[in-house]
Amino acid sequence: MIKMNLVAAFAFLCLFTVEPWRVCSQQQQQRLLVNMTLVPSARASGALCLDGSLPAYHLHRGFGAGKDNWLLQFEGGGWCNDLKSCLDRAKTRRGSTRYMTKWEVFSGILSNNATLNADFYNWNRVKLRYCDGASFTGDAVFTNKTTTLHFKGQKIWEAIIRDLLPLGLGKARKALLSGCSAGGLATFHHCDNFAKYLPTNASVKCLSDAGFFLDERDISLNHTMRYNFKSLVQLQGIEKNLNGNCTRALYFPDLCFFPQYALRYISTPYFILNSAYDVFQFSHILVPPSADMHGHWKQCKANLAECTADQIDTLQGSYFKFFGSSLWNSFHPFYLRRSL
Repeated sequence: MIKMNLVAAFAFLCLFTVEPWRVCSQQQQQRLLVNMTLVPSARASGALCLDGSLPAYHLHRGFGAGKDNWLLQFEGGGWCNDLKSCLDRAKTRRGSTRYMTKWEVFSGILSNNATLNADFYNWNRVKLRYCDGASFTGDAVFTNKTTTLHFKGQKIWEAIIRDLLPLGLGKARKALLSGCSAGGLATFHHCDNFAKYLPTNASVKCLSDAGFFLDERDISLNHTMRYNFKSLVQLQGIEKNLNGNCTRALYFPDLCFFPQYALRYISTPYFILNSAYDVFQFSHILVPPSADMHGHWKQCKANLAECTADQIDTLQGSYFKFFGSSLWNSFHPFYLRRSL
């Protein structure tokens, strides 16, 4: 069996105090604005955003003891799993660099403030802009007489890495691949590949922040998230880019898009930060719109303080029974390995 160092950190948040949006780990600080870098060479390989615009990243250079260390962070922002949602997305900053801000605030783990970001403040820090709608994993093109959509997240990942290698990434001593939400999911699919680009003596690790999306039934006992990811994998040509060991092991290879199935096949050291009461998974996996056609959960999802006693009982029971057990069952084998 592959050995893997795994640190799982759970934030057990009270249902009455969590606001209804995903929160990635950040701290208040002075604003550090970093300019966008487009990747012109990406056009040759077809590594384009949904609308055909060039992919981009933001780089803030390291210094001192951190000048040879690199931190890359995937931007998050959900997915599009059908033509309509992808066409809509292509007209926004989630699908085109044309609509993105050219200067990004570097905060939290990207900060250059030693007090707020003691571990990485002087590293080379890179934010990879998200414009493909599939956590940087797709490789397909849709076209008809009027529209072309580029599902090229995998190629975008490769193009940005190739752009960074001669800038110093190719000689990194330490490197961390990170991401939040859909960006956190991207780290599961690119962690081992990231390590292969770097020197064999480099210390390479990965971090997923709020990206451990679960394959669980909703309150109607339907696998809504499973079918959403399945349609995403099919639309964007993702299956060939998933972990080969995982896809060969599962009867339904598209399930390898879920971290809980892909994790065991990752050999690079991994850190996972995920809330046991994840508000996105509450709203989109446990109680998706398709499972609440009459809107009984609408107020509860908008403000957890508005949930009825029965809804709280359902949430707590479901999270402990399904979500909590899924998280634990996914991580438990690695605790056992470390204890051997």
